Amino acid sequence: MGAVIVNFPWDDSSPEPLLDACGKFVIQHPETFCELEPETGLWRLRSGLALPMEICEKLITLWQEMAPEGLDDKFINIFKDVVLTRLKRVTVRNSSISDEGLNHLLSHHLIELDISNCSKLTKRTLKNVNREGVGECLTSLVIGKTRNILPDTVFSNPLPDSSDSSDSSPVSEIEQRGYILRTPNLRRLVVRELYIPMEPQYFALLLKPLSKLTHLDLSGCFFLNDVKYILDMKCLVSLILHSVQRIQDTVSTIMMMKSLRFLDISQANKKYGMFESPDTVLADIVSSLPNLTGLDISGTNLAGDGTFDEYRDCDEKPKEFNGMTDTEDLCDIPGLKSRTTNPFEFLGLYNTAYDACHRNHIPAKVVTGEANEEQILAATAAYLDRPEVLVKALNELFHIFRFETCNDQPRALNLILLSMIRHRHEKHIQISGSASLFYIAKSEEKNSLSVRARQKMITVLLDAMETHIDDSTMMRNGCLTLCQFKIPQHVQLFEYRRLVQLLLRLIRGRGDGDDFVRRIAIYLLNSLACQVDGEQKELVGDLGAIETMLKLINDRLQHQLHDDVLEIAWSAMWNVTDETPINCQRFLDGQGMTYFQKCLKEFPDKHELLRNMMGLLGNVAEVRELRPRLMTPDLMTTFADLLDSNSDGIEVSYNAAGVLSHIASGGVETWTIKKPTRAEVLERMVAAIERWDLKSKRNINYRSFEPILRLLEVYHTPQCQHWAAWALANLTRVYPDKYCSLVEEEGGIQLLEALLQSSKPYKRIQSLARIVIFQCQYYKENGSLDDMELDTEC
Repeated sequence: MGAVIVNFPWDDSSPEPLLDACGKFVIQHPETFCELEPETGLWRLRSGLALPMEICEKLITLWQEMAPEGLDDKFINIFKDVVLTRLKRVTVRNSSISDEGLNHLLSHHLIELDISNCSKLTKRTLKNVNREGVGECLTSLVIGKTRNILPDTVFSNPLPDSSDSSDSSPVSEIEQRGYILRTPNLRRLVVRELYIPMEPQYFALLLKPLSKLTHLDLSGCFFLNDVKYILDMKCLVSLILHSVQRIQDTVSTIMMMKSLRFLDISQANKKYGMFESPDTVLADIVSSLPNLTGLDISGTNLAGDGTFDEYRDCDEKPKEFNGMTDTEDLCDIPGLKSRTTNPFEFLGLYNTAYDACHRNHIPAKVVTGEANEEQILAATAAYLDRPEVLVKALNELFHIFRFETCNDQPRALNLILLSMIRHRHEKHIQISGSASLFYIAKSEEKNSLSVRARQKMITVLLDAMETHIDDSTMMRNGCLTLCQFKIPQHVQLFEYRRLVQLLLRLIRGRGDGDDFVRRIAIYLLNSLACQVDGEQKELVGDLGAIETMLKLINDRLQHQLHDDVLEIAWSAMWNVTDETPINCQRFLDGQGMTYFQKCLKEFPDKHELLRNMMGLLGNVAEVRELRPRLMTPDLMTTFADLLDSNSDGIEVSYNAAGVLSHIASGGVETWTIKKPTRAEVLERMVAAIERWDLKSKRNINYRSFEPILRLLEVYHTPQCQHWAAWALANLTRVYPDKYCSLVEEEGGIQLLEALLQSSKPYKRIQSLARIVIFQCQYYKENGSLDDMELDTEC
């Protein structure tokens, strides 16, 4: 607490450190350094490996961030061997680690340990901490809200369920031995929201033996009484008593702690921060603590209600030197007049009575408050461990993003991300943080975000959405923010599966109320499948995308509803089946052709829908093993009729010709139906091709020409070569930047030259082949086709 400076590794355009990159890889592939014990199902270090401290501590941090199951005993078991692994500083906050798992870590003789919010820990952990040689090593212990490890009483009655307690003998022994924590070298202790009624000596027994403490945080604790037991802590420099009960009773003792450099007596609820004679109390605190450089009085009335003119004597008016007014000794907080010439490094004024943070003359370099962006960012940084205060600061920050201009966006982004990471289960923090991330992701400055920053934003959003998937506001915020990124370019490979799984859950939905989120989720899924390789497309299919899309289509058909969901569902399947045979098979197995015919009958005039469906069937037809399932009289008649379609320019006709070309490429023997005849269909296909304009703009995207290039070698059916040559001539003409080099890279020029040497292709095919070769050569030499003149009929 205090003037917190927060720096994060993702706020950096430099490459990711090698340790982080390697660490992430092995966390995704734990078999690289550990193996499962067959008897217990726990991970253990692979034989022959020994890991240094830096790597061990990094692995714990990364596992906690990345592993879906979080940090638990299964992973911690790796560090059971204190010879082959080394640990000194460990944070397991918000984990599901048990007493046994933590005991493995304690065996390393840790010097720093954070066990905040570890709900599975019990009083056995206290016993383990107090073991000979363990507690003596600890210099920093953050218990936080993990109150279960501490005894419920220090009276002489035995603890309930003594078999699971920290001491099987009567609890009076705790008083007798004179300590609760046997950590004599502890410098920092954090215990939050500990509530021990009717035990006036409890905190004295807990703290009095810890005479070497320099930093003590008792935020939210009750029944502290007058805290005289801290007077023995001669080294104490930081005392945090945020939201403790009856803070007013502690002030007289606090003023005796002359070593203090930072003091926090703030309150989350204003009504508990009311002091009598606040100006005098504050002035006494400041004058009694000469070394104080940081003070937090947020949520209290200690700043008073006065301004400069109300308390400054008339004969102390600002002096003038050479016509300039000396304002160095002005102060609008009465109790801090003595610090005008020696301002605080940090002063907490968030949510104070009378809005003290809005005053002009505040004797501090860093101030938390709500008056401006600088104060709000300072508050967000200072109160990262106080969710009830943090959510208010994040809401203030959101209003800046929404209605004003954030001047320090990198710092704001870092604080938002850290807030969301630290409080994943606090729904309102996630909602507020994600709302601000939306404005950051869509701002004019988004292009200045580093790759790592974008990736971290996506990871944090996925964490929030997975944790609060039943909250519609969180889902809206998350989906709308994800839409601002370039999908899939900004998605790390290890997050790809998570994102697909999440989107499919949202698409399946929980009823009609989720329609808005469902629409965005389908759009995102379609984007994810559009520009990835076959392995990832196959993964999308493995996770059930095809079945999910077909169910959506069936629902639309039952309601006779044509909408964007129906169209994007077909588009998504078009992308997912591209050069991915297993997904094409899934489409057919899921009665996809039945849905195709029903959509064609129900919505015959919907051009984009028709284009998407035919694009998908083009992918299916590319798979040799699946073509027999398309060979039915009804389907062949449908495809032949679509050759004459003008829907969506040439796209539907083009795709119908593509489907028929691939089917016909199997030869005469594969045409197993009597009607329509193969010759009739091929004749209609050539007539359609000749009607198309070679300069037609296209609504299609090829990652590879391999399926088209295969057709150039189908000499037994020149009509297939005709369609392929026309496709290449059109695409290299209209989009030379993208497709001329692709033709060359995939060996298309050699195939076209071979075609020209053969007597089997008819004249028009060879003419198109020359056009492709000429365009590719011209583009290679000139960098564009802008000045090219070509007679496309030659």
